Amino acid sequence: MKRVVIFFVFIHILLNGQEVKAASNISYNIEMLNWKEVDQILPKYTKFTVLDVETGKKFKVQRRAGSHHADVQPLTSKDTKIMKKIYGGKWSWKRRAIIVIHKDQWIAGSMHGMPHGAGALQNNFPGHFCIHFYGSNTHRTNSMDLSHMLMVLKASRKLNQYLGSANPYEVINAYVAGFKQQDSRITSLASLQKINWRPILEDVENIRLSRIELLPAEDLTEEISLDVPVEIDWYIKNRGRQTFRGDIHLIRFSPLDAWKVDSKDFLKENKFK
Repeated sequence: MKRVVIFFVFIHILLNGQEVKAASNISYNIEMLNWKEVDQILPKYTKFTVLDVETGKKFKVQRRAGSHHADVQPLTSKDTKIMKKIYGGKWSWKRRAIIVIHKDQWIAGSMHGMPHGAGALQNNFPGHFCIHFYGSNTHRTNSMDLSHMLMVLKASRKLNQYLGSANPYEVINAYVAGFKQQDSRITSLASLQKINWRPILEDVENIRLSRIELLPAEDLTEEISLDVPVEIDWYIKNRGRQTFRGDIHLIRFSPLDAWKVDSKDFLKENKFK
């Protein structure tokens, strides 16, 4: 019930504080649509609004290209300025949970904030950026980027549901992605303990899970504790590159409960305060 109240408070803030205008044909139902559906809803040259979930800031864009995801550009210089503010004044490849607003639909998505490639609009944006939806692929792979997927789930309010039923290895991968994207919502949901994530995540410039030892997930159905050997390459502010070779300890309180990472142990071993 509390989450429902928070959601409607969030919508109220968006409608009043961020000047998202209400209309009788808008349901505020955030849909997690497959890319094939979105590709038809937002064909090339469609203009729509991007709403950043974390900040509530919104800006207008136009889809210009893209076959596996949407290649888009801010519509005007003003829109570029708003987008850059969302990223703290510095362009970044970091993924962010967004809601795409088009006509009467609110669609869960994920964007990065790095101009690249070609651009055609007079908007002070040197290129285009990418928006992914559920089932979108990157240019380099035929599978969905994990970080984009997690942000789509976050935007659609299904992240908790996903992590609640994830196997230990999916939880670890999501947890590491939370560090990579500096997203405290992801790390919090995957963590056994409550942690003040902000100062920790601000120091993480990059992270890569280079090795993880796997057991068949079906062999773990009755386990409630697990040590997973991993190798992680960190890039930490003022410390540079460091490598962690050790175990990530996971716990759940029954076979029906969600797996959680023992963050205090993990952070201590990686020398975070």
